[in-house]
Amino acid sequence: MNRVTIMGLAVLVMVGGLALGVLAAVASAPAASAPAGSGLVAGIGSALPSVAPTPTPSVAPPSASPTPEPTPSPTATPAPTPVLVPAPLTGQLVSPAAAARHPMAVMIDDLSPARPQSGFSSASIVWHAPAEGGIPRYMLVFQENIPTDVGPVRSARYYYIAWAAELKAIYAHSGGSPQALATLRAQGNGKLVYNADEFRWGGSFHRISTRFSPHNLYTTGKKLRGIATAQGVRDKAFTWPWTFAPDVSLAQRPTGGRIQVAYRANAIRYDYDRRTNTYLRSVTGEKKQIDAATGKRVAPKNVVVMLMRFGPLNDGSHKFRLEATVVGSGTAWIATNGTTIKGTWKKTSLASPTRFLDAAGKPVVLTVGQTFVQVMQTGTKVTIVAGKAPPPDPFPVALDPR
Repeated sequence: MNRVTIMGLAVLVMVGGLALGVLAAVASAPAASAPAGSGLVAGIGSALPSVAPTPTPSVAPPSASPTPEPTPSPTATPAPTPVLVPAPLTGQLVSPAAAARHPMAVMIDDLSPARPQSGFSSASIVWHAPAEGGIPRYMLVFQENIPTDVGPVRSARYYYIAWAAELKAIYAHSGGSPQALATLRAQGNGKLVYNADEFRWGGSFHRISTRFSPHNLYTTGKKLRGIATAQGVRDKAFTWPWTFAPDVSLAQRPTGGRIQVAYRANAIRYDYDRRTNTYLRSVTGEKKQIDAATGKRVAPKNVVVMLMRFGPLNDGSHKFRLEATVVGSGTAWIATNGTTIKGTWKKTSLASPTRFLDAAGKPVVLTVGQTFVQVMQTGTKVTIVAGKAPPPDPFPVALDPR
C-alpha cells in the first residue's frame, strides 16, 4: 500500500468518527436545542422523529374501582291462595265467611199463577210438600248463597217450621195456619227458628205489579239478612250430619233414567243428565222448570223422595190444611250420580236433622251440590226408571301382563 492510500484511509476514519460523534450528540440532546440553520446537525436532527419524554406522575394513580354487583329485580309477592272450606248443606267449596252464614228458609207458592218462581238456583236445600188438600208448597233454604229475588212468599205450616228448626233458620213467610202461628209466637225467637213474618217485617217484603195477590209477594236475601241482624242473629260456623262426595267420573255415570211423582196440582219429573250429573226438573205447565230470578234451569245434584203420613188439620178454617207426622221415620228413595237406592228417612225430634239412610241403615253419601226433597203422602205412587249401564270406556287402561 502506498503512502497516498494510507493517508486517504486515515482521513475516512476521522470523518466517520466525527459523524458518529455528531449523531450521538444529536440523539442525546433535544431537537429544539439546535440553533436554526446549524447546517449538518440541524439537518440530521430534523430528519429524526421527535420522541416526547414520559412524564413522571406526582401522585400515585387511584386503584381500580370494584365492579358493582348487579341488583336483582324485586320479585312480586304471589297472592295468597284463597282458603276454601265445604259449605255445610251442599259440600261446595266456599269461603269460611260463606260457610258460616246463618241459614234462611222461605215459604214459596206453588200454584200455577205463581210459576215460574224465583230463588231456586241459590238454594242449598229445597223442600216440597203438600200444604192444603194435597196442593204443594216449597220451602227454599239458603245458606252459602245470598239470593236476589225470592218468591212468591206464602204462609207457614207447622211441619215446615220443623224442617227449618233443624237449622234454627230465619223463617220467612206471610201469615200461616193457627198451629204454625202459635208455634212461632212461642218459639220463633230463636228457640226453634227466627220468625220473619211479613205481617211484622213488611218493609223487608215487596209486591210486584206483574202478578195478582197473593201470588206477588217477594223478598230478597239482603232483606232477610237485615231481619237476622235486627233479631241479633250472628253468623257462626256450624256442622250438619249430611255427607258429600265429588261427582263420580263420567265413565261411571249411567245414561237416562228418571223419577216421577205427582201432587194434586203439580206433577214432577226429573230426568237424569249424564253430562252434568244433575236431575233436570220439569213441573206441570213448565216442560223445563226455570228460576225466574236467574233464567237458569232447575237441576239439583241430589233428589230424595220421602213418604210421610198427612192428615186434615181440622183447625176450623175449612181450608183443608194438613198436619204431618214429621217426627219419626219412613220409606225414602235417594238418587245421586244417576243411581237411585231405596232406604229410609229418620227424624228423632222437632229440631233434630232429617237423616237419610241406606238399606243397611248407614248414612247415604250425597253428591256435592243442591238437594231437592220431595215429601209425599204415604201411599203415593213413585215411579223410578233406572238408567242404562254406562257405555264401555273407548280408551281402557291396558293391564300390565307381568
